[in-house]
Amino acid sequence: MIINTGGRTDTVQYYSDWLLRRFAEGYVLSRNPLFPNKISRYDLTPDKVDCVVFCSKNYQPILSRLHEITDVFNTYFHYTITAYGRDIEPGVPAIEASIETLIELSQLVGKQRVAWRYDPILLTEKYTIQRHLKTFASMAKVLAPYIDRCVFSFVEMYKKLDVNMPDLIPLTASDMDTLAQRLGEIARKHSIFIQTCGINGDFSRYGIHTSGCMTLDMLGGANGIIFKDLKHKGTRQGCHCIETRDIGAYDTCPNGCKYCYANKTPQKAIENFKLHNPASPLLLGEVRASDTILQGVQKSFKKA
Repeated sequence: MIINTGGRTDTVQYYSDWLLRRFAEGYVLSRNPLFPNKISRYDLTPDKVDCVVFCSKNYQPILSRLHEITDVFNTYFHYTITAYGRDIEPGVPAIEASIETLIELSQLVGKQRVAWRYDPILLTEKYTIQRHLKTFASMAKVLAPYIDRCVFSFVEMYKKLDVNMPDLIPLTASDMDTLAQRLGEIARKHSIFIQTCGINGDFSRYGIHTSGCMTLDMLGGANGIIFKDLKHKGTRQGCHCIETRDIGAYDTCPNGCKYCYANKTPQKAIENFKLHNPASPLLLGEVRASDTILQGVQKSFKKA
């Protein structure tokens, strides 16, 4: 099975102590977001976990102890660095600091295990197409020697964005085509493998790949693993990723990104953050008497 540590919250930036403790103790509990009284237990041991996938906007809090996981498990790291400032991503470090941390991460784990995520791409009067292209080009020039690939996507128009981002300018088909064409050109110039994530459109004419951002080929190639030839069901329309088990929790990321899909509101995440106990096997709160804990299915995807 594949463990995903960052799909629901930025576990690395805000819950590193908890995450490291869970791997040290060899198990984790994950509450079902649809059925809150149901909890799954997963063993965090090399014989049960094929690969641990990380996704964060700031790896600095875990870098000094990351070896506690990488020395034992196969791993892959998604690092999100965009053009936005604190007006859009209040809790995220400045671009320059993020780039420095990505380089440090790459030097620790190897470039073959690091993907730079430039997503989601959204437009406002401040963050125009030209600004995106200029920022992306400057980042690509620096990051190219340190990454396995670049992954980008276009913002999904969730209803709550009407409240969280009233200044958002909807992307047209022409906007997306222009962005894809130019991003493809920039990536090609710097010999960067570039792909989309969760997008239905085909931009292969611009040298952009449409494979998922968590595929067995991708994870296997980075770690020297031969996986079975399995269908990748994805998690939503346009997604081509392999099935994973996310050990985080929704409404717990204090980053406060205005486009966030995982928090109902930034305030809700801040309130929940106060309920976090690093010693608990759950990321948020404690096990209650009314909870039912079941052992999660942990089938290996490795080829025998």
